Amino acid sequence: MNLAFWMVLLWASFQTDQARGQFYCIPTRFAESLVPPAPDYAQERFWAALPERKDRADRTPPGHRDGQEQAGVDVFYIHPTLYNTKPKTAYRWNQNLNEKSHNREIDRLPIHFQASVYNGAGKIYAPRYRQAHYSVFLTTHLDDKEAALGIAYSDIEAAFAYFLAHYSQGRPFILAGHSQGTLHAARLLKHKIIGTPLQDRLVVAYLPGMAVPADSLAGLPVCVDSTATGCFVSWSTYLRGYIPPSYSRGLHRAACVNPISWTYVPTTGSGSRVQVDSVSGLAAGPYAPKSQHRGAVLRPFWKKYPGICDAQVQGGMLWVTKPRFWGSFLYRSPNYHTGDINLFYLDIRANAVQRVQSFERSLKNR
Repeated sequence: MNLAFWMVLLWASFQTDQARGQFYCIPTRFAESLVPPAPDYAQERFWAALPERKDRADRTPPGHRDGQEQAGVDVFYIHPTLYNTKPKTAYRWNQNLNEKSHNREIDRLPIHFQASVYNGAGKIYAPRYRQAHYSVFLTTHLDDKEAALGIAYSDIEAAFAYFLAHYSQGRPFILAGHSQGTLHAARLLKHKIIGTPLQDRLVVAYLPGMAVPADSLAGLPVCVDSTATGCFVSWSTYLRGYIPPSYSRGLHRAACVNPISWTYVPTTGSGSRVQVDSVSGLAAGPYAPKSQHRGAVLRPFWKKYPGICDAQVQGGMLWVTKPRFWGSFLYRSPNYHTGDINLFYLDIRANAVQRVQSFERSLKNR
């Protein structure tokens, strides 16, 4: 019990620090840093997950099955930022993919706890990429931010091109990301998918963890319910009543879909669909109670937590009452960014399957 307690304590401390952005900020400029060598996606070592290979994306909670072998749909998943400590090499602003410790962390955390959520719906392809250091979200030098994120995105674009040419074989696909991964996924949608024949193969895009305005992906609508396809969903999770300092820098315009009910109600503009909450003063969507929550999957991975979350969209944010589980008292931050996926793991897992089924039905009716 003591060991388990300290494991939860360390986990909660790490998660709280991450949610608050308490990380090392690179003091030197991007131009002073070397750029790490680009990956060659023909080499399997530059993929964190592939469906024909045993990896952590194959893991499932008890009572669920890895369906990748039989799946007729692919999943292209882009992991969030884990490169956030003081760089150990001359490659500062972008991760060196030859650093095995970073790769192990990606496998142990987002591949295991995020990418795996989609293995009931499709074959998972997750590229390693020269992710930008967390400093890009802290620096005041926008040119450094753009340069480092540009390096990272160039890898995603190259990986996606290789995926299409050598893996996909014309199958429909889900695009999924989180945090920095969502930034790159949205950019990929705008530059390589929307308005091309690939858009007809897009089942859905899951884009949590970053503010994605409804009008920022022109030509790709927000999903309006749990079975809509050819659309995107996004949300950013906070403690009920909390409005982050960054709210006016994008969240106020964000398209936010409730990941329990999968309802989308525009929270900007005018019209009868926009309802203002009498307490918060923000445009609000319908409330989804805990009784509708399929379940979270946190730590340990084999433990499921059904009915611990409610959810309501408020002004582009997803508000939840603090979920209760063993060790939750240690989590003090009102920012639930690190739980965007895991708090709704079983809801997302079921929804991905549901959307694939809906997409496959639509193909038969064409």
